[in-house]
Amino acid sequence: MKIPQSVVTAGIVIVVLIVSYLLLVTSPKGHYPNFANCLTEHNVSMYGAFWCTHCADQKNLFGDSWNLVKYTECSTPDGKSKTQECKDAGIESYPTWQFGDGTRYVGPLTLEELSTRTGCAIDPQE
Repeated sequence: MKIPQSVVTAGIVIVVLIVSYLLLVTSPKGHYPNFANCLTEHNVSMYGAFWCTHCADQKNLFGDSWNLVKYTECSTPDGKSKTQECKDAGIESYPTWQFGDGTRYVGPLTLEELSTRTGCAIDPQE
């Protein structure tokens, strides 16, 4: 008995989804307290919004150390407006990284890019 191609394709898609989910759930969370603290000491902050997927990706890079990074939530709780603090700061897009020298970068940055811009060492902790 020959299995229809559509059934084979559906089976492959299901296996890929299951494996992807398991990798996501079981992947170790980042733990970079020294790096996060260094960013804060260098007056680095991120402006973002709770509904912003790129912002969520940035937070996930830091794992359980994200709470050590200076962050400003720009969205009102209903997700329909911008907070006055972010309006006053001229924030137009998320994420927006602001550095101690006043420069800004709009868009996501890797840990390596943040390290290069700040001189902070990426020092994962056990």
